Amino acid sequence: MTARATILPFRPKPRRAEKVISNGVLGMLLFVFVEVMLFAGFISAFVIIRSRAVGSVWPPPNQPRLPFAETAVNTSALLASGIVLLIAHRTYRRGNRSIGGLLAVATVLGGVFVALQGVEWLALIREGLTLTSSTYGALFYTIIGAHAVHAVAAIGVLAWAWLRLMAGRLSREAMSTVALFWYFVVVVWPFLYFLVYL
Repeated sequence: MTARATILPFRPKPRRAEKVISNGVLGMLLFVFVEVMLFAGFISAFVIIRSRAVGSVWPPPNQPRLPFAETAVNTSALLASGIVLLIAHRTYRRGNRSIGGLLAVATVLGGVFVALQGVEWLALIREGLTLTSSTYGALFYTIIGAHAVHAVAAIGVLAWAWLRLMAGRLSREAMSTVALFWYFVVVVWPFLYFLVYL
């Protein structure tokens, strides 16, 4: 008795669909969404507490006013950094790998922002605004401090991207992921600046 061979029709392997969005970028988008909710909570708390201030006096008596005009310099450095990174990111996505200078400038401008914030904080502490001086101080350092932590982390990631770029190992996905993080830090700042400092 002979076994009959079964001939199956040829079926080509199904092609894998192209990813609409990379895993790194999707992960960063989810992270940014969570962080937006965090800052929305901070802003809500700030608005509610400020609206209930005794006699609608804000900042509270014996607490210094925040340096709105001086912080405009910090804000300009941060916004300029975001614009430079946007140019670098778009250039890199088009295949031009010579963005080392732009990436370095964006990173340095971010560092200037954080350094000037540190100088501002030292001046405010000398004037008596601390975490424990009032609800005003606690809100200021919590909200602006949370942003500063994000800025420092993002500057570290920008520096990492620059090192990878110099070594010729920065992928487009990694560049986009890093850029998204920095865009979040840049875009959330004007909201905090105008809400908290005014």
